[in-house]
Amino acid sequence: MLPSPSFQIRLLRLIKELHILTFHVDTDLMDQLKAIVGPAGFREGEDIDLKNYKDWMGARSICPPLLLRPASTQQVSAILKACHASGQAVAPQGGMTGLVSAAAPQENEIALSLERMKQVIEVDPVTATMTVEAGVELQTIQEQADSLDLLFPLDLGARGSCTIGGNLSTNAGGNRVIRYGMTRELVVGLEAVLPDGTIIDGMHKLRKNNTGYDLKQLFIGSEGTLGIITRAVLKLAPKPSSQSVALCGVENFDKVSALLVRMQSALGANLTAFEVLWNNTYVLIDEKVPHVTVPLGAGHAYYVLVESMGSNADNDAELFVDALGEASEQGLVVDAVIADSDTKIGSLWAVRDGAAEVMGIGFMHAYDVSLDIADMGYFGEEVERRLREVWPDAVMGLFGHIGDGNVHIIINVGPDTKSLHLHIDEVIYRLIQELNGSISAEHGIGVMKKPFLGYSKSEAEVTLMKSLKQAIDPKGILNPGRIF
Repeated sequence: MLPSPSFQIRLLRLIKELHILTFHVDTDLMDQLKAIVGPAGFREGEDIDLKNYKDWMGARSICPPLLLRPASTQQVSAILKACHASGQAVAPQGGMTGLVSAAAPQENEIALSLERMKQVIEVDPVTATMTVEAGVELQTIQEQADSLDLLFPLDLGARGSCTIGGNLSTNAGGNRVIRYGMTRELVVGLEAVLPDGTIIDGMHKLRKNNTGYDLKQLFIGSEGTLGIITRAVLKLAPKPSSQSVALCGVENFDKVSALLVRMQSALGANLTAFEVLWNNTYVLIDEKVPHVTVPLGAGHAYYVLVESMGSNADNDAELFVDALGEASEQGLVVDAVIADSDTKIGSLWAVRDGAAEVMGIGFMHAYDVSLDIADMGYFGEEVERRLREVWPDAVMGLFGHIGDGNVHIIINVGPDTKSLHLHIDEVIYRLIQELNGSISAEHGIGVMKKPFLGYSKSEAEVTLMKSLKQAIDPKGILNPGRIF
């Protein structure tokens, strides 16, 4: 039986209150690891940058005694073989842009960053694939594809700093899931290193490979607990030749849902994004993000950013405008602005991206959850009601990738927000449990969400996941204490 969430919450609170002492890696192991990576491949103590032990949530800041920066899969393999033999725990790292403290080192762990493994190995326009090392930043992949009139469709706010290895390890979502799917749907081949140093080489370009278990899916979304992803073959798409974007004001969530159906019907596969800002988030962006100018008044309940991308610029633009016109005639849209230039497209997307920047207001806690679109209107009203019952003066906002059932909540309850986050978690995740949703849509579980894993996974499912972990990592050296 899983420990109750309340017990786990109390335990985590106790741990947070304890003084964390610096630990030391065995001297022989330390020398062995340094020899594997060479002088450029490790840092110690005060030479370790803050970015290597503090993620975007800043929830933990334990500086590891050693940071390893391997330059090849072979070095990763040698590191894990040595650590496996000695029982030394390892925290794999990408761009450190996570929101659940999955990559932030815990007690008694050394950090292993793939930041030196950042080579784009090959772009193959015939198979429409790109072969990369895990440390390549997402934006670099996007730009490389774009230069060859191809598209890597994964896109999220941290594109300039997150790495593809981290995206794969967390099964990242982002802005265009409604058309292209999650990260796991954008991978053809994968290479990973097991905890004992064994290299699993699945680096093929085959779109169809029906030969037993699809092993790459074991590592995608496993948050570095089953193996360290070192290389990947990514699936590219043709670069669209048209892009149409509009920001719409909508009166209620029933009409938001109806607008989604209308645009899906009218635009088909061209519909690439359907992003929704609740009024509270739109107002915060207008008030708190100085470089963003909102194009519509603040009197609408919801603001919907719709994006269409296709291959026939003239026809696609006409189809987009006609679809919005019909939506307006049906009373689904009460106001709208349609971008008429690349600059205007950028400014409309800046409004949506401004939601992430709002997290910089004081101390904001951020949540990503998923549920049936039919429940989202009720969820938005009910989660705010329940939160304000406890914290009447809370600053909060909701927004998300509503086309694929993903909503984000940001909240600041005052000076004690950080210390109260487990209480806030309980309020939000209890409602998610009642609605049979997921406590994590795209950011994973890490450390911060693990007390509530049972709200979205059955005991049998958790037991099976633990069995997989035990089978692949019997010594528990890879990211221990994450997920469960």
